[in-house]
Amino acid sequence: MLEIRPAHRRGSAHFDWLFSRHTFSFGNYYDPQQSGFSDLLVINEDIVQPGKGFGTHPHRDMEIFTYVIDGALAHKDSMDNGSVIEAGDVQLMTAGTGVTHSEFNHSQSELVHFLQIWLVPNSKGVEPRYQQSHFSPAQKQGRLALIISPDGAEGSLSVYQDVRVYAGCFDAGEQAQLTLADNRYAYVHLVSGALTVNGTVLHAGDGARIRGESLIDIQQGHNAEVLVFDLRPHEKPSR
Repeated sequence: MLEIRPAHRRGSAHFDWLFSRHTFSFGNYYDPQQSGFSDLLVINEDIVQPGKGFGTHPHRDMEIFTYVIDGALAHKDSMDNGSVIEAGDVQLMTAGTGVTHSEFNHSQSELVHFLQIWLVPNSKGVEPRYQQSHFSPAQKQGRLALIISPDGAEGSLSVYQDVRVYAGCFDAGEQAQLTLADNRYAYVHLVSGALTVNGTVLHAGDGARIRGESLIDIQQGHNAEVLVFDLRPHEKPSR
């Protein structure tokens, strides 16, 4: 079964420096029917004005990853990490016992467009850690590249949860399939373009909850970039 989460039904926040769309309940947006899915708690699509951003703020016991779509994001944290995250980069921060960090548009003239995604960890009180890696267009073109996993397989970033995240880019006749183990759930988020997933057309910003399927079939992409989450079979994150 595939349940569509249309892009236009997402929550939103609009400030002079930020435009954000919320797939799941976040901040002032609350929908009891959209309170995460399995261990996936937050998908926020953020566009930040030049030189602006999120000041220093805390996190605890959460796996937080940033996927930059366009532009560059400057990051600083209480673990003494300072980095610039650019398009194609994936940054994963394990908040564990507690971290503070800030995120700002690195450019003084261009927008930065990125996804920030929260996963509920399977262990609390772990030591905070920071990971960052680049996944080139060639690594993602016409295939689903593993970017996050429990064991860091295939050069992916390692997460404290039984979840695997794949990223792919599809155009023209390119297609891919992902086999799901028995009783696994999946979530698909279309970053850009258009794509057919299990026979259903998705457009930029759309999402899909997938239950009771053994295969995710991706085809008919048009300048499409997609994230696919392979998740444990339960409905809502337990924090």
